Amino acid sequence: MDIKEFDYNLPDELIAQTPLEKRDASRLLVLNPITGSMQDKHFYDILDEFEAGDALVLNNTRVLPARLHGERSETHGHVELLLLKDKGDNIWECLAKPARKMKVGEKVSFGDGRLKAKVIAEGEDGIRLMKFIYEGIFLQVLESLGEMPLPPYIHEQLKDQERYQTVYAKEQGSAAAPTAGLHYTKELLDAIEAKGVHIVELTLHVGLGTFKPLSKANIDTERLHSEFYRLSEEAAETLREVKATGHKIIASGTTSIRTLETIGSKFNGEIIADSGWTDIFIMPGYEWKIVDAFNTNFHLPGTSLVMLVASFAGKDFILDAYNHAIEEKYRFFSFGDAMFVKNQQK
Repeated sequence: MDIKEFDYNLPDELIAQTPLEKRDASRLLVLNPITGSMQDKHFYDILDEFEAGDALVLNNTRVLPARLHGERSETHGHVELLLLKDKGDNIWECLAKPARKMKVGEKVSFGDGRLKAKVIAEGEDGIRLMKFIYEGIFLQVLESLGEMPLPPYIHEQLKDQERYQTVYAKEQGSAAAPTAGLHYTKELLDAIEAKGVHIVELTLHVGLGTFKPLSKANIDTERLHSEFYRLSEEAAETLREVKATGHKIIASGTTSIRTLETIGSKFNGEIIADSGWTDIFIMPGYEWKIVDAFNTNFHLPGTSLVMLVASFAGKDFILDAYNHAIEEKYRFFSFGDAMFVKNQQK
């Protein structure tokens, strides 16, 4: 499969640099690949897509303020660390800049010195294992010293850090936001629930691999970067009931999809409480197990996320939808507009 088949040309001015004042005021392109229809709406209209008995599945991960600026203890040279993965025992896998200066044994101090770190191992592509030393609670120290790691295509300063969090974010651990959920307000979620829809939460901690270009190895092995997920027994039971009564499981975003389809693939289409690491790569030809419809943002060209959406709705239809969005001046990527994709005769 050629990655270039999932490419498209996007004018830079359509890359949203800031969020809209109102989360649910973003535009919504409603797509039905069976009928071929494309409807231009607003996100608050997503309420029309739910019926009593359906489930809306949300990823409740919270983005860590994972970018740290410090100085090397001996030379006082500037160092930037991006925390990627908690390895336990105060050891984190980090992306270091400039990495060439960060040798094993190198010590770094952050802020007023209440957070320190030492390089204990070197990896490829700027990856370092860092052992952190601090007083108090690590997440509280990180909240006071760290910055939100915005995607590389966003160049403007974010005035309110909470706008890169969903309104239901609670489980700390992501390096990037599950951006499909940024459009939901508490009021909209209340209205969806009042319609008789089950609101179900799961957790998938988003890794920076979500922004990486696909490699030949990804295509050859049909595997992606791994991310931690968790689905509780209570959530699994609710979703089983929804399926058993013939209602729809509607996922918010590709991270919720990855979790549900990982579990569906692992347990032969059954919805079972589970946690672990997933490297699932959903591409055209994949047989969907759990998800009936979803909302998602407009993704970067030639990425696994475009391939995921194409596997659900068809490559040609999705690329037509992207071209429609470009013509209609939709806003793209993390702070951009959304699409709702359903696969039904309606």
